[in-house]
Amino acid sequence: MRRRLRNVALVGLAAAVLLVSAGAFVLYVPGPKRSGTTTVSIAEGEGFGRIADRLLAAGLVRHPLPIVLWARLSGQDRQVGWGEYTFHSPVRPVDVVARLAGLPDPVHQVTIPEGLTVAESVTLLATHDLGSEESFRCVLEDPRFLYSLDLPPEGAEGYLFPDTYTFPRSMSAERVLKMLIDRFHEQFDDALIERARTLGLSEHEAVTIASLIEEETSRAEERRIVSAVFHNRLRRGMRLQSDPTVLYGRLAGDRRITRRDLRTATPHNTYVIQGLPPTPIANPGRASLQAAVEPAPVDYLYFVAKGDGTHQFSTTLSAHQAAVRRHQRPGRRVTSGSEASAGS
Repeated sequence: MRRRLRNVALVGLAAAVLLVSAGAFVLYVPGPKRSGTTTVSIAEGEGFGRIADRLLAAGLVRHPLPIVLWARLSGQDRQVGWGEYTFHSPVRPVDVVARLAGLPDPVHQVTIPEGLTVAESVTLLATHDLGSEESFRCVLEDPRFLYSLDLPPEGAEGYLFPDTYTFPRSMSAERVLKMLIDRFHEQFDDALIERARTLGLSEHEAVTIASLIEEETSRAEERRIVSAVFHNRLRRGMRLQSDPTVLYGRLAGDRRITRRDLRTATPHNTYVIQGLPPTPIANPGRASLQAAVEPAPVDYLYFVAKGDGTHQFSTTLSAHQAAVRRHQRPGRRVTSGSEASAGS
């Protein structure tokens, strides 16, 4: 009986040695692909079993099961991120697992300028191969997505924060948009929200004013003054008469405004509607958000573009009309979004 038990133990030990040796061979011998680079995209939340199958198809490993077991035993399967991972063949499977447990490859950098609309931002993201325009629009039209990120039911206009971002190509459209919206919430912080409340503004109203400021002027020294004009007019019950609200929704490049345009009723045309438009008209940056809730202590009610990127501000209609005659051509008016006049 002892001899039999000893023989069984020896057979078990030999089998264990063979199994460990085979596992070591599989883990430490490079996969069949002998040269070149291979990029593998890992989706968020993807299981390691599916990842191993993709590594097999890419020629990076010979057998998927051993690396799945190794990843689980070593705990590295719980450290795998999502994104793009580039491998330079030949590479050992054990090194493949270690690579997947580290940071993904440097990601794609995209700069979203201040003042773009949601439609323009979506087009820009699509041109960087981060998804189709349709996929982004589908996410933005989902009321559940808007609600989950504390956005108004009217949509995300004004809340896709302009900044420089880095994205892995495999990031979902929903995740890309969430990053932009999360950045907005970081920038329009509690201090700015509280400042808006002291002015009697909701967050949405403050963002809408910020979008008007963003479109009216690119000059840092003018933002708080432009903000003051809008606040002063709102307090007096005057229409805002902001040219960029007339342009909102037009095709890019069409910046001409006629007197007929000023009289055309649209939901955003502040020459026709009273008060603020129902949504922002662009995505404002931090400076415009801050200016919206920190207007300058001035009494101006009007401003007109001087043609050099700056504006002349006036407190009376007669002074404003004189400035319009001085700085704008008669007949048709041409605006570039930051060259508008309030109260003309």
